[in-house]
Amino acid sequence: MCGIVGYVGENKSLEVLIGGLRRLEYRGYDSAGVAVIDEDGGLGVAKKAGKLVKLTDELEAHPINDGRTGIGHTRWATHGGPTDRNAHPHLGDDGRLALIHNGIIENFSELKNELLAEGHTFESETDTEVAAVLLGREYRAAGDLRLAFQRTVSRLEGAFTLLALHQDQPGLVIGARRNSPLVIGLGDGENFLGSDVAAFVEHTRRAVAIGQDQIVAITADSVTVTDFDGAVVEAEEFDVAWDASASEKGGWSSFMAKEVSEQPDAVANTIRGRIHDGAVAVPELTAFGDDALAAIRRITIIGCGTAAYAGIVAKYAIEKWAGIPVEVELSHEFRYRDPVITDDTLVISISQSGETMDTLMAVKFAGERGAKTLSICNTQGATIPRESDAVIYTHAGPEVAVASTKAFVAQITALYLFGLHLARVRASLSAEEIAVELHELEGIPEKLATVLRTGEIIRQLAHWMSDTRAVLFLGRHVGFPVALEGALKLKELAYIHAEGFAAGELKHGPIALIEPGQPVFVIVPSPRHSALLHAKVVSNIQEIRARGARIIAIAEQGDAAVLPFADEVIPIPLAAPLFEPILAVVPLQIFAMELATAKGLDVDQPRNLAKSVTVE
Repeated sequence: MCGIVGYVGENKSLEVLIGGLRRLEYRGYDSAGVAVIDEDGGLGVAKKAGKLVKLTDELEAHPINDGRTGIGHTRWATHGGPTDRNAHPHLGDDGRLALIHNGIIENFSELKNELLAEGHTFESETDTEVAAVLLGREYRAAGDLRLAFQRTVSRLEGAFTLLALHQDQPGLVIGARRNSPLVIGLGDGENFLGSDVAAFVEHTRRAVAIGQDQIVAITADSVTVTDFDGAVVEAEEFDVAWDASASEKGGWSSFMAKEVSEQPDAVANTIRGRIHDGAVAVPELTAFGDDALAAIRRITIIGCGTAAYAGIVAKYAIEKWAGIPVEVELSHEFRYRDPVITDDTLVISISQSGETMDTLMAVKFAGERGAKTLSICNTQGATIPRESDAVIYTHAGPEVAVASTKAFVAQITALYLFGLHLARVRASLSAEEIAVELHELEGIPEKLATVLRTGEIIRQLAHWMSDTRAVLFLGRHVGFPVALEGALKLKELAYIHAEGFAAGELKHGPIALIEPGQPVFVIVPSPRHSALLHAKVVSNIQEIRARGARIIAIAEQGDAAVLPFADEVIPIPLAAPLFEPILAVVPLQIFAMELATAKGLDVDQPRNLAKSVTVE
């Protein structure tokens, strides 16, 4: 959620901080602020509720002295509303210290009462200010920011990333993390901290991931990482696989439009290096070894929102190819229901950011109970991959828009590669059968490019439907999770009621929602490969059309049986049934984006949503 930037170096810090916060806007926020130690050792702070432009306007109207040490923050309100007073940074030690925070400090009330009893006062309603005041108290006792920080974080419970600076120690920024993301950027004569690499990728692509319960201290020419007890730890450096231009719109009307267009590359890049001469080999899976993979008897896939729907799509494929039972669960439900976990269980987590708190805690829960854990992730250096036994990176590139598009198709692709790798290890498919499936997968990028060329048809449809109040989505087999995802996109972007249903459930309740003019998207199975399901879905279409519904069918090219019963048909290229979801979801993504645009809404930053949900 919150965006965090820290900087120490040779350049003026305000430009670095504002630039980093701008690249972190996609995370979602409702206020922004900065704190800078100027050349004379004074601490300047500016913060405003609202978008980042409110802060930049404030800095123009009431400038603060710039310097070479600073921290910046975009806040997503948890404790206390989105006001100037509650915005970060918060101050301690009589205004000589500034602190920013991502996460929730669960024992803030207890600590606040302790500090109030000592005579300390508070200006905001936030849990963050409690940490700032506590740090100020510890600094006065220790006289050293690093030691004070170490003592402070040992008192905190919950999930947090903290960054702090003190005007008595210019040239130093301290950070710490517990169950919340923080990454170091390594520069030449400058160093950075960020809630993700987008905060500093404009300046450096060298990064270091900070582990759980670790503290980092950066100066212009040094980086030190310790645990909460003060012991120095070695941190692993990695190179960011994309540059700053990848996180810019590049002439597109929105980040979402850009990312929808990048889906052929997202799939191609996820495949690259994992298919050789018709055989699949996912190098990252050597962390398990073939014998351990062959010994797996059950798979549980966990994720939230779009990631969970990618998991449902993959369930059909993995069960068919590998012959292993697969269940898909929402991360936030998984660890609260005492699931049956054994040492021959594999838990696969899906998270674009690798920081989704519910999913992270579920991965830890599974690992503690002896399960093998695999993560599907798009972000290098993220926490969930580091907490897992193995990771398959999707290589989709940065996804800035809050509503996921290219990450979804890349996640399905990575899971399909896993499924075929597992089928090879278990010998549940022959080499020839695997080669056929891989050939189909390798053809998906070109077919996605074909689907994208239907965008104008969908755009017109969306504008005609700009006053629509509710939309239903129906699908069967792998079309069912596509229906769920289509409904979610519409809810996220257009703020209208949308529901996805399994088409077979229609007569068990949902048909009561059908009235004249009700728009219904139907994901139609292929008549070539799924004749029985195709006939049943066409029957569903006739049932709801007879009750006045307006039918928009997503059907493969040449499906003449649908034409008499659909008001609109959006064609997708021919593909094997298990690969159709990657194609069928794209028109639904475009429709949601275009309907939101027709309503004058911000498709990149929908209300009340954040890109990465880093608190439970």
